[in-house]
Amino acid sequence: MKQVLVIEDETQTREIFSRCLTFEGFAALAADSGIEGIELAQSTLPDLIVCDIMMPDLDGYQVLSTLRQDVATAAIPFIFLTAKVTMADLRQGMALGADDYLTKPCTVEQFLSAVTTRLERQEVLRRWYREKSDLTPAAAISIFPDSPKLAPVFRFIEAHYHQPISLTDVAQAAGYSAAYLTNLVQTETGRTVKRWIIDRRMAQARLLLTTTAQPVNQIANAVGYGDVSYFTRQFRQMHEVSPQAWRVAEAEGLAAAG
Repeated sequence: MKQVLVIEDETQTREIFSRCLTFEGFAALAADSGIEGIELAQSTLPDLIVCDIMMPDLDGYQVLSTLRQDVATAAIPFIFLTAKVTMADLRQGMALGADDYLTKPCTVEQFLSAVTTRLERQEVLRRWYREKSDLTPAAAISIFPDSPKLAPVFRFIEAHYHQPISLTDVAQAAGYSAAYLTNLVQTETGRTVKRWIIDRRMAQARLLLTTTAQPVNQIANAVGYGDVSYFTRQFRQMHEVSPQAWRVAEAEGLAAAG
């Protein structure tokens, strides 16, 4: 069951969205403030977040910025909910890594359509990624799609994924502004720059888990994570098991196949 977190300070809107999500078979989580939303996102790692922009404590941009800086929550799809959308709003949200916008007031049908579409895209990308990554050294470095516009972006990620790198670092290396790069990568691939960095790190992590006996903390460091707990949480979010459990399952699978 997919978990969807709704962060909305308007009680009626929050309750309506929560009820319709539950009715459609989702596990609905709700927060009435940005602070509570961040805490819930970090503790539950939902499959999708829908967040209002205008809230009294932390606004939606602050919520998204905080979550994108946390390795465990950086790749969670994020939809903004707002009463109006200007070009400045779009640029700001895209620069931070937003996946979509919903304009209030919106119907329940529009809300559910946005949620379903985003989750379906996420699943398609995951399947594509798994098919591309068959745990061989060659496959571990061929996760990036063939896109001339993004070739310098992917080359930089490939060369530096094992180090701390940011959207700004990638943009400067590619010769783009951060906002333009965010929009370009999202349009071309349906993903954020941060997500591509995480995916490349995870491809290498799976390779090391399968082909070496290195402990998990060493593998975390080797693929760019200074904190093994962040690495483990991110790995679990993407693979639904811990790195060690994944390693054991793969070893058992290979033994059975042999």
